[in-house]
Amino acid sequence: MKVVTTITEMQSEINRQKELGKSIGFVPTMGFLHEGHLTLMKKARQENDIVVISIFVNPIQFGPGEDYETYPRDFERDLELAQGEKIDYLFHPSVEEMYPHSSTVKVVVQERTDVLCGKSRPGHFDGVATILTKLFTIMMPTRAYFGKKDAQQVAVVEGLISDFHFPIQLVPVDIVREEDGLAKSSRNVKLLHDERKQATALYRSLQIARETIENGERNPINVIQLIERHIKDETSGIVDYIEVYSYPSLNRLEKIKGSIIIALAVKFSRVRLIDNVMMDVN
Repeated sequence: MKVVTTITEMQSEINRQKELGKSIGFVPTMGFLHEGHLTLMKKARQENDIVVISIFVNPIQFGPGEDYETYPRDFERDLELAQGEKIDYLFHPSVEEMYPHSSTVKVVVQERTDVLCGKSRPGHFDGVATILTKLFTIMMPTRAYFGKKDAQQVAVVEGLISDFHFPIQLVPVDIVREEDGLAKSSRNVKLLHDERKQATALYRSLQIARETIENGERNPINVIQLIERHIKDETSGIVDYIEVYSYPSLNRLEKIKGSIIIALAVKFSRVRLIDNVMMDVN
């Protein structure tokens, strides 16, 4: 595995591989890798000749008071994990490399952002779309891999690739969970001991909601209230949102039908957790 820290060298390496006719699989990350990231890497390894991951904590997607400075970082551990997955290149640029001067252009996401996490984080997905536009332009991969845990991000990336005509195949990968159902996240380490036990209720509430829909419930309000009761009864967390939307358009539904997402966010004392399930409803 080769670690690359400059844009010029990364582009040179990618161009060399493409001249050899190699397919490129790309996994963008912010580091502090966990099994969810490794699953993306494994999928990319199966489907491509060359696998590239990036580790870059992107400052412009963090809002005021958010956890940019305290976002967990452990590059040496990440390096070891990436080597274990037989990654070909690890792109690890500095902030100065990616943003060498005040930007003259940024990407503004017009749709799919005023709901779910985007509702309480104005400008977040503009930052995500801007850094991904940079990374996609540097890598120009054959395929790009994203976890379904951040389903809103997947929906935004789908729009970015489509609207900007990037010749890239988006590959969404299923959520990786702990044995007790909690969605894996680098932020889980911030949960207090009791909160970690309680956090399993998030996925259980989504499973209950899915079963209720499978049994015929079609009113989204009833489903939302069912989830909310379960979380309030089982955890000390504060519900940020619980929503049922069409997917990937993320439009509000009067009646549950078609491809949908049931998504939630819950705030604990030191961390905010998100989770979701997707399903097709006749």
